[in-house]
Amino acid sequence: MTHTLKRTFAMLLLAVFGSAILYNCEPDPDSLGQQLFDKDAAVGNENLYSVIAYNINNNDSIKSDATRLFATGGASVAVLGAFKDDQFGMQKASYATQLRMPSSFDFGDKPVVDSVVLVVRTPANTADDTYYFTDKVIAPGAYEKSDFPVGNDKVAVSIEKKTYPVRKYGKTDGDFKSMKINVHEVTDFIDASKKEFTYSNGKVNINTDKLLGSAIFDGYVSTVTVTKKSDNLNVFDGKLGFRINLDKTFFQTNILDLKGDPKLQDAANFTRHFKGIQLSVENTDGYLFQFAPNDMEVIMYYKSDRTANGTVTRSQSVLNFDLGSLNAHVGKYEYARGGYPADDAVKNADTKNGDASLFVQGMGGASIGLKIEKSTIEDLKKAFNDKKAGIVGAKIRVFVDKNKTFNNAESVTADRKFTLLPDVDAKGKPVFTSDLLKGFPMYTYGKATIENVEYEYYDFVVTQTLKDIVEKPEVLAADKMLYLNLGAFVKSTNGGVYGPNYTTRATDMNRVVLFGVKSTPIDPKKPDERVQLRVTYSTAKQ
Repeated sequence: MTHTLKRTFAMLLLAVFGSAILYNCEPDPDSLGQQLFDKDAAVGNENLYSVIAYNINNNDSIKSDATRLFATGGASVAVLGAFKDDQFGMQKASYATQLRMPSSFDFGDKPVVDSVVLVVRTPANTADDTYYFTDKVIAPGAYEKSDFPVGNDKVAVSIEKKTYPVRKYGKTDGDFKSMKINVHEVTDFIDASKKEFTYSNGKVNINTDKLLGSAIFDGYVSTVTVTKKSDNLNVFDGKLGFRINLDKTFFQTNILDLKGDPKLQDAANFTRHFKGIQLSVENTDGYLFQFAPNDMEVIMYYKSDRTANGTVTRSQSVLNFDLGSLNAHVGKYEYARGGYPADDAVKNADTKNGDASLFVQGMGGASIGLKIEKSTIEDLKKAFNDKKAGIVGAKIRVFVDKNKTFNNAESVTADRKFTLLPDVDAKGKPVFTSDLLKGFPMYTYGKATIENVEYEYYDFVVTQTLKDIVEKPEVLAADKMLYLNLGAFVKSTNGGVYGPNYTTRATDMNRVVLFGVKSTPIDPKKPDERVQLRVTYSTAKQ
């Protein structure tokens, strides 16, 4: 399609990493090449070209230790649950962590465990990520209790509970509303210094033994606030979370009965004595959800004798184990893909001509390779050299196959995120695209109607990438392979990013099927839903 570009294109001076996606029905061309226009007008052309796009098998493995378990805003997140669909098969997410004794503790004499509770918490909602729905709160109002234990006394209190649904990815109706979460004792020392422990697919098994506790998770997290009636003093503030009762006999034997033992005295000894816990679900279908690993708590309530001024009293105490960032964390992911379309696609990927359907999935699933065809590069180089054409804008458009992509009922705005990365640099390290470094958004989202069918699509900006190939003889097209993944670049506190190798891919719960290539060449005058390179270039008005 050809049109006359009558106006100067506005430079999209966006913060590169704070605005990686825009929403538009049809975004303007990028302003690279703007200098080729005369004062009044120039002839502008938008041509469509085929793109070689194929599936990449990542062997369902990804680094999922604590240095990779991130949300977009940089908070630590982990994934728990199981979900199966008819394109990708079954995906199950478990989580293992160490825990430590507090920096100081005193059990007193004759300590006996009353109860032990594991609290699983969600992160706080941010502008980038939603973990629970605040607008769906269940708050029946406060109720009173006359014998609530506070220290050694029982007092009258007012108790207020608020409950919120977590954001889930998968099936949430009928038999899938609830999942059984199990907590097992880990029996292997999790050595975070060894690479084999940092991968999701268990290159080294993290074995488990004793079941420490179970609970039915109904998809909700709650806050509980307890206030004394006599003076309105807050005596308990249970932050947003889900509680699982653990085996108190295990903690009696392995913690309190070892009072004074060196095993409890420092982290090095303790993490080899009590090696950790693993959270997993019994279900093989249902949904996935994200939680905050560094905010989890194991709380042990116990009684012991305390002596003061010659008087012995039986007092209640609380010990909070540290499950935070000082401990090794590992996300463990399992897949059952045999016989599903995604499995066949990645095993039989056509890297030369491209694939008809493209499967991309977070948490170690498949990626997509994108490559501009040699004939396209030759055509554009000829236009650049013979017609003095300048590339004004270039984007790779990929359409969503809505008939094959799972429609998650609880998805929120911009829930589906992507990263686009070129090949590694000469030192073998990941790098950003030159377009991101120029200040352009990584992609835009839009909708288009083709032959009375509405499609969703994503336009990935490759203007500078293509200009480098076309206008610089030293840049070879073979050097410009692009990799499309689900996930986002992790933001730093100042709004930038940590680097191209820090993404949320290890915790991204999404999966998407995109339209790929066809055997026939693309028709630049008749757009269709296949993956395509859309190039706007200008030549001086004759």
